[in-house]
Amino acid sequence: MRSKIIAAACGSVLTLSVVHSAAAVQPDATAQQNEAHQRFKVLSPELRGQLAGHWFDAASGKLTVAVPSEQAAERARLEGVKAVVVQRSAADLDRLLGEVRTQIGDGVPGVFSWGIDVRDNQVDITVNTTRKTEATERFLTKVRGLAGVQIVETRSQQRQQAGTVQPGSPWWPGSESNCSIGFPATDSSGGKHFLTAGHCTNDANQAAYGQSGQQNRLGTSNVGGTRSVNGREGDMGVVAVTEANWTLSPSVNTWGQPAVTVTGSAEAMVGDQVCHSGNTSKWQCGEVKYTNKTVDYGGGLIIEGLTWTTACSLGGDSGGAWLLGDKAVGLHDGGPSKCVQNPTDGDMSLFQPVNEALRKWNLTLVTGGGDTSAPSVPANPRSTGTTASSASLAWDASTDNVGVTGYDVYNGSTLATTVTGTTATVSSLKADTDYTFTIKARDAAGNTSAASTAVTARTQPGTGDTEAPTAPNNLRSTGVTASSVALAWDASTDNVGVTGYEVLNGSTVVAKATGTTATVTGLTADTSYTFSVRALDAAGNQSKQSAEVTARTSGTTGGRTFTNDTDHPIRDFAVAVSAVRSTATGTARNPLTVKVDATHTCQEDLNVTLVAPSGRTYPLLRTPGGRYDCHPFAAGRTFTVVPGAGEAASGTWTLRIGDNGPGDTGVLSSWSLAV
Repeated sequence: MRSKIIAAACGSVLTLSVVHSAAAVQPDATAQQNEAHQRFKVLSPELRGQLAGHWFDAASGKLTVAVPSEQAAERARLEGVKAVVVQRSAADLDRLLGEVRTQIGDGVPGVFSWGIDVRDNQVDITVNTTRKTEATERFLTKVRGLAGVQIVETRSQQRQQAGTVQPGSPWWPGSESNCSIGFPATDSSGGKHFLTAGHCTNDANQAAYGQSGQQNRLGTSNVGGTRSVNGREGDMGVVAVTEANWTLSPSVNTWGQPAVTVTGSAEAMVGDQVCHSGNTSKWQCGEVKYTNKTVDYGGGLIIEGLTWTTACSLGGDSGGAWLLGDKAVGLHDGGPSKCVQNPTDGDMSLFQPVNEALRKWNLTLVTGGGDTSAPSVPANPRSTGTTASSASLAWDASTDNVGVTGYDVYNGSTLATTVTGTTATVSSLKADTDYTFTIKARDAAGNTSAASTAVTARTQPGTGDTEAPTAPNNLRSTGVTASSVALAWDASTDNVGVTGYEVLNGSTVVAKATGTTATVTGLTADTSYTFSVRALDAAGNQSKQSAEVTARTSGTTGGRTFTNDTDHPIRDFAVAVSAVRSTATGTARNPLTVKVDATHTCQEDLNVTLVAPSGRTYPLLRTPGGRYDCHPFAAGRTFTVVPGAGEAASGTWTLRIGDNGPGDTGVLSSWSLAV
């Protein structure tokens, strides 16, 4: 019987189960967190492109950013956020994490998590010392030599939790033990669903009940076998609520305290105070310590991209709701076997970001709120001064039945900045140019006023910046789906400052970005596209276009065969990762056939692995280790794999090629999977 966790379904009303405790987040802290999140959304492109991390600092109540120079720190302070000058850039940290992932490969005994610690500007690796082996010591000897890596030792670690029936409102997958409900959501046709943990929904088309003993059916879990993930991609699943008399509610059951009504969703940042509801631990709160961090539960189950917190959780909580104030942020994944004070990494609770699940299955969160009255329109908007690159504004305060929490300032139809007072300065503008601004007031429930009357301001004449940025270098595709291509490139330079980038398909701008990555969407499956990128500065100067890169969207080439034709460089001590999305139904064929079209000067340096949607890993090629003579990797290699019992064909399959040696080059040009 699988591990399962507890949920909340009360009577015939699907509810979210949450409880208050002495650790609940205070109202002032919630307002400060909300402001920090708003400020992060409107950071200038110039500053955002230099960030090595960001977090909420509870002591000061402010957003804090990590930057590589004092000049960038001064810019951050001008934008109203705290700044810390750090040694390593975001690119440095990503490269370091890539080296760690390469060394870990498919797992090291005792090593159960790894990820970036933005506050300490380093990569943390956590080891359960009770499970060390000689292989662990060899691994630790290697990574201790990497500057910027911190080894954290514990004598415990998380597990995907299980539990028995507890007082409250659970739901039952078939005849198995109970699981916790996360958040209700609807699809584009109005169909009713709720999100929960993927390890609670791994059986396709399984009946879901509101009572034990297979009574009071509410719907079906993992319809079609395509609505559950428990592997590298995440831990998330969907239950379709199909039975009559079951309704969805945004009100979180607070176990005897005033209800919390979900008003929307958010992405948690390091330093946030978050709370979760579980049928066993009830309402528990804590601080976010890491985001986008990996956990290795053992047995080949590795999950990436999880958020780690100090909140307590127990068996019976999996799949439950995590909240940032009244915003949905996550679905409970796992935690310790018992709650401890001041938990180490091995005793933290983990959750899957909820927005990823909503996007994956194109679902809309069910929200509500008692406060539906919008604030009054900001009156008397006016310009109070300009420079060559900024405009200062002021307006009269709005009123609200509960209280105004902030103002959004728009440059035309684009949100330019968010403030809590009645003045603002909009920066990164062009010299000697007219701009039209409007202001909207916002309250704590997310209600916004109508826009104020427009105010026009003209920036001062500039210093005559006519120098264009340099062209972006090293444009590359970092992944494809059937309808999108992800791109990345190296940053351009400029005599004043690069403010953004435009991605072109031929001569048409198809995406814009402030950083050095972008995803082009709305594409046709199994089709080649050619892209280039150009940089822009604040004066409107455009760089020359970068060298072009061609990428092919994924698609079927024959029923149950799926192909990715995007080029992925195979670099020393790095891992090339390429994915295909299978829409095939039923279980995977036995054997699976994997065709790899790649070139590399030293086959003996390579580890080639297929990762299934379930998270199972299938080694295709392993290096011998020790001394060896290099031979070229032959183009057009074919591998066969015997899938694990019950391996589903549908979902995202990933090919990983790790280069474990120096001085060699190669490229993965395409691969296909017959499933």
